[in-house]
Amino acid sequence: MSFYNRHVMPHLVNLACASPQMKKIRAQIAPHAKGRVLEIGFGSGHNLPFLNLENIDQYWALEPDAHIRKLARARLTDAALCPEFLDIEAESIPLDDASADTVLVTFTMCTIPGVETALAEMRRVLKPEGTLIFAEHGAAPDAAIARWQRRIEPLWKPLAGGCHLTRKPTELLQNNGFALEGVRNAYLPKAPRFAGFVSYGTAKPR
Repeated sequence: MSFYNRHVMPHLVNLACASPQMKKIRAQIAPHAKGRVLEIGFGSGHNLPFLNLENIDQYWALEPDAHIRKLARARLTDAALCPEFLDIEAESIPLDDASADTVLVTFTMCTIPGVETALAEMRRVLKPEGTLIFAEHGAAPDAAIARWQRRIEPLWKPLAGGCHLTRKPTELLQNNGFALEGVRNAYLPKAPRFAGFVSYGTAKPR
């Protein structure tokens, strides 16, 4: 792993994911996580302040990057939550079938190399009556912006931890065993439009 990926990129991603606009979305969706919760892409713990701990029985925090996990220490102290860390890729989740009530995934699907395999794993570990809560950025609906996303993506990915600008998160969910519920789409205010179109809501396994 390069010096950039070890010491620079984790801090840049941490700062980018701490924007006030992202916090507003996290504040809307993260409190609905309940029961046995699996967070995909725990990162540095940006969802922690918004969880309703009274409704959570167990918390698995999947995050394969040890350098990013280190940045979560202060938030874990403040949150009074003791998650069980899973330091493994999302394409191979080490949990039993139908073991989670909630899967929480925020601004993570863009970076997972085998995203379809990971979604199949999320569906496998989620209970039939469970809920996947998501917030993701992706391909813009405006043709001019989408063209810029395609041009920028090859340069963007190595700088932003493998982040894809052109993925379509709602389509990925629908094509990999999930039914969408109450999805909202919007550009994040003040964010660059090539990276600021987000979709968020919930989905059920089908």
